[in-house]
Amino acid sequence: MSNVKLAVIYYSSTGTNYKLAQTAVEAGKEAGAEVQLFKVQELAPESVIATNPAWKAHYDQTKDVPVATAEAIEWADAIIFSTPTRFGNVASQMKQFLDTTGGIWFHGKTVNKVVSAMTSAQNPHGGQEQTVLALYTSMYHWGAIVATPGYTDQSIFAAGGNPYGTSVTVDQDGNIQEDYTAAVKHQTKRTVTVAQWVKNGQQG
Repeated sequence: MSNVKLAVIYYSSTGTNYKLAQTAVEAGKEAGAEVQLFKVQELAPESVIATNPAWKAHYDQTKDVPVATAEAIEWADAIIFSTPTRFGNVASQMKQFLDTTGGIWFHGKTVNKVVSAMTSAQNPHGGQEQTVLALYTSMYHWGAIVATPGYTDQSIFAAGGNPYGTSVTVDQDGNIQEDYTAAVKHQTKRTVTVAQWVKNGQQG
């Protein structure tokens, strides 16, 4: 029985979703998965990024993180996405990446990937649930299997109680308001478990 291959794919401007993604990477390894971390391509010009010190600092800090490609999707059995909320939708950088997967989708390479998603916003009702659901809409087109955390663990309530995927709120100074670690770890391990079930069934 081979290990699940987990791709954690995120977009982060100032670091919140990078932290969520790093926690998912750690949890995936703890669950026995082979894990790779990817960021989606930044679309904003460096001149704009430089106007925001936190954005510039995070941009420089994560320059060595590999950029997500369609090949990363093909490689993975399971994918965890993490994206900030932008007007109740995924960040344009994440959407642009999803729009590049048409070729592998056409050839059936996205079918039965097990996926889950996480997000952040500046207030508890800032579109977090809608953002996760918007991302899942693309996954339905992929033919992917969406593995939500639901209310399968008490940690979900500590991180805002979002059954669709872990979501956090961030104050003006960039501080995450919830204790999200346990919720992200539970969501990740659940995703890896479902992917193992799917992988075992396909191999059998």
